[in-house]
Amino acid sequence: MKELIETIVKPLVDFPEDVRVDVSEDNNRVTYQLSVNKTDMGKVIGKQGRVAKAIRTVVYAAGSSQQKKIFLEIGE
Repeated sequence: MKELIETIVKPLVDFPEDVRVDVSEDNNRVTYQLSVNKTDMGKVIGKQGRVAKAIRTVVYAAGSSQQKKIFLEIGE
């Protein structure tokens, strides 16, 4: 899943080397923390959050086979 997020986000940004995905796992949830360069935040979020919503939709669909709930958080 980490590779999927990186594959989606890296072509969108100007600084793909700054894209980082951290994973934290609890009993019934997996949280992916996406970090990008400060100047690329607008590109990842998109107008009215459309790009971020599309990324989350793909990630949630890909993780639907898992028994755990998946969350994607986007930050600097």
